[in-house]
Order: sequence, then structure tokens, then C-alpha cells
Amino acid sequence: MKLHLVRHPQPEVGQGLCYGASDVAVTQAELARVHASLRMAGLPGQLPVIASPLRRCAELARRLQPHSLRFDARLAEMDFGRWELQPWDAIPREEVDAWAADLLLYRPGGAECVLDVARRVAAFSDDLRQAGDAEALLVCHAGTIRLLSAMQGAGSLDEAALNAARKPHRIAYGEVVTLEV
Repeated sequence: MKLHLVRHPQPEVGQGLCYGASDVAVTQAELARVHASLRMAGLPGQLPVIASPLRRCAELARRLQPHSLRFDARLAEMDFGRWELQPWDAIPREEVDAWAADLLLYRPGGAECVLDVARRVAAFSDDLRQAGDAEALLVCHAGTIRLLSAMQGAGSLDEAALNAARKPHRIAYGEVVTLEV
């Protein structure tokens, strides 16, 4: 199966804020810019499109494929609990250090741990493979893209989750990552 993973457009959120599962908006100009760049990228037409239900993904997905579109909450970004919409530099250093010391199981802001996110993304991936489509386009988040990519090369889910969490993220807004699954 071939997956085209598209990171959502840049959201309207202040610089340096933690915004994982927060449902933040995207400007119409940014949405139009990313949509146009994706059309120019030559993605195959008429693919099934599956998106995170968060607005920054959903709005782009609706523009890309309004007819063959479904939403799946398992594609949402990590929930950072009480850290959500807080400046990163306002989050207590000891909490950030605790997360760095246990990337797999620590629950930033009291919400999800990386392994929780990896489990739901893996369940989504399993269901997608069972559906039997040869190709699909997913509009999702950098964390989801990193996990799906890491799951292709790792042995266990724990290893994939740790690889995704440790790898520096360099996925641009609107970027397409294509995987053979």
C-alpha cells in the first residue's frame, strides 16, 4: 500500500506554544497556499482521503477531496493535557526533564504518553491495511507522520515510538511524505 502523508497547514497559534491536540484554526490564505502547492505536486487524483478531525487537517482535507473523505481521531496529534496552548518556556522545567527522561511512558501535561499515541496510530494503520486500498492520502500531523514512518523500520511498537520521539522533526507544513507500507 502506498500512503501519501500530508502535514497540515501552519495553524494560527502564537510562536512557542504547545498545541498538540488543541483544535486551532488555519488562515484562509495559508489553507489556499498549501492546497495550491499540493495540486502542483502532482498527487494522484481520486484517492481516498483520511484526515485527523482537528480543523487544521479537516479544512485542507475537505478542499482536497470533499467526496471520498473520512475522519479518524486516531490520526490526531498527541494530547499534552494541561500543557496545551501554554508557552513551552512556561512549562515547569522539571516536567520537561521528566518527559525527556522517559520519552515512551511519561504523560506530558498529564494526558497521553508517546506509547498511547503509537498504539492508536498502529491500530489505525492495521485497519487501513485490512481495508485493502492500494493507495490513500492522509492529512495529519508531524507526530503522526513520524510514528507511521518509524513503524516501517522498527521491530516492536515500543522501538518505533521511541525512534519517532527521538528523531528531530523536520516536516514542513504542507509537506508530503510518501511511504510504501
